[in-house]
Amino acid sequence: MLKAIFFDLDDTLLWDQKSVKEAFQATCKLAEQRYGIDPESLEEAVREAARQLYSSYEFYPFTQMIGINPFEGLWGNFLDEKEEFNRMKETVPGYRKDAWTLGLKKMGVDDADFGFQLAESFPENRKKLPFVYEDTFKTLDALKDQYQLLLLTNGSPDLQNTKLTITPELVPYFDQIVISGDFGRGKPDPSLFQHALQLLSLEKDEALMVGDNLMTDILGANRAGIRSVWINRHNKARNEVIPTYEIHHLSELFPILEKFK
Repeated sequence: MLKAIFFDLDDTLLWDQKSVKEAFQATCKLAEQRYGIDPESLEEAVREAARQLYSSYEFYPFTQMIGINPFEGLWGNFLDEKEEFNRMKETVPGYRKDAWTLGLKKMGVDDADFGFQLAESFPENRKKLPFVYEDTFKTLDALKDQYQLLLLTNGSPDLQNTKLTITPELVPYFDQIVISGDFGRGKPDPSLFQHALQLLSLEKDEALMVGDNLMTDILGANRAGIRSVWINRHNKARNEVIPTYEIHHLSELFPILEKFK
């Protein structure tokens, strides 16, 4: 019998990609106003610089294991306990400034002070722009009295809790919130899923994992022997990881849940 549903956070319930995109647009507009730079081109240049810089840091393998992407590094503070987070906390102010300054350089503008200014305004813009999918609350409302709900998210506890603070309506739906940075390993490590099962005193066949990422949410659930639902909102091609179910909208969960009754 199905007793609980585990939900991923970013790009499953929260539309993180849209928040990041709009924060980039708002920040790059400042460069357009000052220097006439094309905002789209600057965004691409900053994203590329950020990816390259981020992968050069000694904490990069840790961020991959916990699941913290380069664009989270552009706005997170990482005020967490672990030593690796301390290293990130020390590094990210310079990382942000460098990513934006290098992006400007690629556009032919050499202005480190303005790079710093953009680096500081991006986090402010990101915090102002939380987006929740239109089907999120309707779905959680319908599920909350029937199932235990657990939020299973990769990332820095400080940053994931910031996302939850700016969308406070989400938190009350969940019996437990599990953040990989607290646990010490991220999805797809099966031990994180086993930890989630233990928190709710469940067997693996009593839970269902819903997430947008085949390589973390679905692969991890598969490894832990938990049935999985891949929410593929943007019609991505499937890879070698096979979910138990595939949906394109959260409302499609309900016919699946009927099968378990």
